[in-house]
Amino acid sequence: MPSDNPALRFQDILDNIARIEGHVAGLNSASDFTRDTLRQDAVERCLSRISEAAVKLGEQASVYAPDIPWHDIRGIGNILRHAYDGVNPDILWNTVRHELPTLKAACEKALEDMKRHD
Repeated sequence: MPSDNPALRFQDILDNIARIEGHVAGLNSASDFTRDTLRQDAVERCLSRISEAAVKLGEQASVYAPDIPWHDIRGIGNILRHAYDGVNPDILWNTVRHELPTLKAACEKALEDMKRHD
């Protein structure tokens, strides 16, 4: 179910990344994150929305941001919904710290490219 307006979906991703950044602000380590289940839950919810936005982008995601592992991003939503009892907080922390900055930069670039072509 691809979106008719990819800019909205890229913005959804950026908005949720910003929320995640706020949720983890002040945490210095994976162990800090692991001890704070409220923040873990908030991060999981934002990651679910990012995953759904990626689903709605469909193939347009790869057109505008080809270097991003969109299949994996779409798949994390299924993991969070169906394998919730096996979600490892350390993996979430690493995703937030090491993967989201790349996704953020790619989405910002995609939006800039769309504006240039309008």
